[in-house]
Amino acid sequence: MEFNTKNYFLPDINNATVAIIGLGYVGLPLAVEIAKKQKSHLSGEKLDRKVIGFDINPKRIEELKNGYDRTNEISQSQNISNVFEDLTNDFEKLIFADIFIVTVPTPIDDANKPDLGALKNASITVGKILKLKKEFELDSKKRSIPIVIYESTVYPGTTEEICIPLIEKASGLNCDGLKNSKSFCCGYSPERINPGDKEHTIRDIVKVTSGSNKEASIWINNFYRSIISAGTYKAKSIKIAEAAKIIENTQRDINIALVNELAIIFKLLKIDTLDVLNAASTKWNFLPFKPGLVGGHCIGVDPYYLTFKSQSLGYTPEVVLAGRKINDGMAKWVVEQLILEMVRKDIFIKSANILILGFSFKENCPDIRNTKVLDIVKRLSQYKFDIDIVDPWVDKNSVEKEYKLKVSDKVIKGKKYTAVIISVAHNQFLSMTLNQWEDLIKKNGILYDLKGLIPRKLDTLRI
Repeated sequence: MEFNTKNYFLPDINNATVAIIGLGYVGLPLAVEIAKKQKSHLSGEKLDRKVIGFDINPKRIEELKNGYDRTNEISQSQNISNVFEDLTNDFEKLIFADIFIVTVPTPIDDANKPDLGALKNASITVGKILKLKKEFELDSKKRSIPIVIYESTVYPGTTEEICIPLIEKASGLNCDGLKNSKSFCCGYSPERINPGDKEHTIRDIVKVTSGSNKEASIWINNFYRSIISAGTYKAKSIKIAEAAKIIENTQRDINIALVNELAIIFKLLKIDTLDVLNAASTKWNFLPFKPGLVGGHCIGVDPYYLTFKSQSLGYTPEVVLAGRKINDGMAKWVVEQLILEMVRKDIFIKSANILILGFSFKENCPDIRNTKVLDIVKRLSQYKFDIDIVDPWVDKNSVEKEYKLKVSDKVIKGKKYTAVIISVAHNQFLSMTLNQWEDLIKKNGILYDLKGLIPRKLDTLRI
């Protein structure tokens, strides 16, 4: 569908050039899907889009050019480098794009406040690109209006209150639809990538879309509908789309916090949490959440974006912050339970050695962002334990650079430990036999199962 107002029109949905800004866990899979030579789910026509990939990290660009994806979201068999018209960290090369999709990270800082640094820089970069496009436009009487779409998770209002003004200032253009040659359109379509999940991919998850005006809203929705087999949902406004993303993960965070608190209560009652949950789950509408560490770049972060915005408006959200407090405190509680068990077993703490199995924030995924296993390591380090960490999924160099920790990809053969903590349910750990678990532990040692995967025949400490 093409919109035209006098001589100003939106890009051709089927043949546009798309710039993806940020080539991480979100941007790279999105780029691959957009670049596919496939039939449109919207019109049935052949899609022939060009994709320019941009990332500020030159090492990331070089790796992708060589066909290597450290996030493991894309297999090498997919010929990564051939997906792109260009892969670059030179923003001026994005001048040929019609659509700019921003997929940069939006973490929190040490005070749990939103860190919008990357998002602001990306917005300024887009503004500079749009200014260059305007300056080098050969035929200003007939040109497509550029479209900027944000996918990064933000608090409601961020796109319109922060991002768009930065683009306008850097470009000299206005986000006012199709009025004139000094216009651009904007939209927000929250990412729903689940790192490490090969079943629920981009095309299989309904995509929420929105736009800065009616025409842009329809165009952006159709753009995503063309590649999303699960369909799209056009939100009534950008702010609604932003809020929808935030509450998806906030809801999960609160549910996990409830089960974590129940685990603490059940420990005091001397009953097994997983046994209780198994019994309760026989009811058809019981929600199957399990206790555990809540980290990562989404569930452990997004609620703080909502609470930040809420507090700036004068309301302190009690339930959301309570859930965050419980989940952020689980690593401390886990270590306390281990120490109590060591005391109960008369284990000499100063000579103890600990093996931690799993360092990424979730199973079968190399993502180490905001991993709560780090909190366990820090607390154990206070007791001067000899700690080994094994994780076959993470990049050991990234862990050492980011956290100053050494991680191995396999257990040292023949070495036995005072305690073994299974913190991440990687497939490699799920396949371990009863004998393999027993071989890791010293006599009178402790198997601490945070994931409920060690055979029940063994005497394990459970969350």
